[in-house]
Amino acid sequence: MGSETSQPLQSFKIDEPPDTTAAPAKPAPPATPGAPNSPAEPRLFNNCWSCRVLSGLGLLGAGGYVYLVARKPLKMGYPPSPGTITQMVIGISIATWGIVILADPKGKAYRVV
Repeated sequence: MGSETSQPLQSFKIDEPPDTTAAPAKPAPPATPGAPNSPAEPRLFNNCWSCRVLSGLGLLGAGGYVYLVARKPLKMGYPPSPGTITQMVIGISIATWGIVILADPKGKAYRVV
């Protein structure tokens, strides 16, 4: 009688893993042998101009908001604290991320090997 918490825990026996010292098995071949495995395939995000504009401007606005909220106490005369400075840096970083998405979304600045 009693609740589950007052009863002793049941012990379970865990089997040991199989011996891994044997020769490793060959990896399975791809499901479709003619399917391209190229990493250079275009992604949906790169082909959608409106998606880039929306996400880039959204990140730019969010970064500006975070920065301005951190800047408000400084305008009122309070000394900057490490938390305020960190918040300003994060706001600038978010806004920069939005600019990168707007300006170079496909990674044209990097050479694809």
